[in-house]
Amino acid sequence: MSSDTKPLDDNRPVAVVTGASAGIGRATARRFVASGWRVIGVGRDRARAADAEVEIRAAARDGGGFDMLRGDFVRMAEVARVADEIAAMTARLDVLINNAGGVRDRRIVTEEGTEATFAANHLAPFLLTRELMPLLEAGAADSPPGTGRVIAVSSSAHRITRGLDWDDLQSLGAFHPTAAYAKAKLATLLFTRELARRAHPHGITAQAMHPGIVASNFATHGDRTMREHMAAADTVPPEEPAEMLVWLATDAEGGREGGRYFYRGAEETPTDADRDDEAAARLWIESEKLLADLGFQQAGHR
Repeated sequence: MSSDTKPLDDNRPVAVVTGASAGIGRATARRFVASGWRVIGVGRDRARAADAEVEIRAAARDGGGFDMLRGDFVRMAEVARVADEIAAMTARLDVLINNAGGVRDRRIVTEEGTEATFAANHLAPFLLTRELMPLLEAGAADSPPGTGRVIAVSSSAHRITRGLDWDDLQSLGAFHPTAAYAKAKLATLLFTRELARRAHPHGITAQAMHPGIVASNFATHGDRTMREHMAAADTVPPEEPAEMLVWLATDAEGGREGGRYFYRGAEETPTDADRDDEAAARLWIESEKLLADLGFQQAGHR
């Protein structure tokens, strides 16, 4: 996509928002730029990304600006490329919104050998966060503790699973679309929990949220049950969870005690599986192993 002519080297806060071409991500990016933030969005579909770029830039106020990058986050090579492009655009990052994800109607194994639901909802944000951590640390270095934030979009679907299958973490064997999505969103919460522990010493806070049932294209690639559920549900507009994401990214509450889970502006108690510190630590290690097997070693990060 085209690039904003204003460089990302001033003192304005910088955010990265994935899934910014539609739905929650688009509304979130628009809110940030309207508040004077510099935002780098990531979108998959070329036409939607181009349309979103025009709309979001038009919303910019008080020096805010927007750039759109394209990447398909079921492929880790695309995630790594996008991370490199972001690092070439800015020397610091204040907020990372890991919003991109989705549900599939069947098991899809990518050319990299990963399962698409697990890759898009967990492995991609894990890799992106890891690769952008030096920028987040740079942003946090000259800011009050807790100012740097990593916010993950999870789902209440995590409540229908009791835990991860360590022998088949990606659901490459037994596969059911809803169960695979639920496990991936449980992984989101466990990742957030362990990230909060690891990032806290660097002044960075990690939180997760449930957006509600949002009027968006979320279920486009889901199975019949998921599409019918979404069609019959009472939905909220994308602007509602976008407001909460920006609140979590900027309000003092979002920087207080990481690893929490929010819905509609209030903290919720997740399940016992979500609060399993041992599982959170193990998921981090297993995720690193998966990425290393794909050729994406840690390369100088923690």
